[in-house]
Amino acid sequence: MKNLYDYLPNGYLETIHAGINTVRHFSGEMTEGTGTKEDRIGQLKDALNDADAVVIGGGAGLSTSAGFTYSGERFQKYFSDFEQKYGFHDMYSGGFYVMELEPEVAWAFWARNIWINRYVDPPKPVYPMLLQVVKDRDYFVITTNVDHQFQRAGFSKSRLFYTQGDYGLFQSVSPGSGKTYDNEEWVREALEAQGFVRTEDGSFDFPKDGKVSMRIPTELIPACPEDSSAVKLNLRSDDSFVEDEGWHRASAAYYEYLRKHDGQTVLFLELGVGANTPVIIKYPFWQMTYENKNAVYACINYGEAYCPVEIRKQSICIDSDIGDVLKHII
Repeated sequence: MKNLYDYLPNGYLETIHAGINTVRHFSGEMTEGTGTKEDRIGQLKDALNDADAVVIGGGAGLSTSAGFTYSGERFQKYFSDFEQKYGFHDMYSGGFYVMELEPEVAWAFWARNIWINRYVDPPKPVYPMLLQVVKDRDYFVITTNVDHQFQRAGFSKSRLFYTQGDYGLFQSVSPGSGKTYDNEEWVREALEAQGFVRTEDGSFDFPKDGKVSMRIPTELIPACPEDSSAVKLNLRSDDSFVEDEGWHRASAAYYEYLRKHDGQTVLFLELGVGANTPVIIKYPFWQMTYENKNAVYACINYGEAYCPVEIRKQSICIDSDIGDVLKHII
């Protein structure tokens, strides 16, 4: 058996302590389960068929399985010029690096980043496959992902709770208004200003010579439409994150869904949730499974599929690519 701490990267012990009330029934001893991959997929099929409700918890590993990688080929295609000039090698690191650059350059980077991670479909159809699995079931989704891919794939907006924000929204750096603002049209204008060519289907491509600018005109730097204050992405990074009306509506719908199905046969289906923010999905799923003897906890995550020993008889842990598992369930 392993201990929970064995799965955590350095620096995340404070997250454990912050969530101690959420995991109060657990010793910290973890298990990866027993049985072959095929056995566990069969158990998951049975759990899906038996469930009164399916609560999906989507983490970063779900989008990674769908092909939304922040380095490698996708990064090279859209950010090789930034890499050559500034020396960062992935979109995640780049987001921090450009904070120190001129706003015209920083927002050029973010226009590209937002476009390819929010307004285009992933390379692999993992989200549509997941929808096919649950579309005829009573489901609800809670996710820490900010790429909006559940809704793009056709999941009902009324059954989605994006807890950490949305790449498709701006908010003022002065969050008193409590409002967010759609950014799609700005993203399109900023891409065109860099030299990207809008195609007939509404997407964007590189010009024939492949040369694009790494900055946007000063007048295109986004600003709050109400008071012209500076804006930033509506992503939870500190206490200035705006939880707008839509966020609160989705939050209320999620907790009402849990209340409605309390004590029923519930499948808590955790997909690609790692150790970065376990207090949002992972720990509550463990806790609710422990407190409901009719519940099943299923975790699909490549390299990080485990559960507390206290709920091992109610759990299915599948260490595998999410898309590969879904292919066997459809």
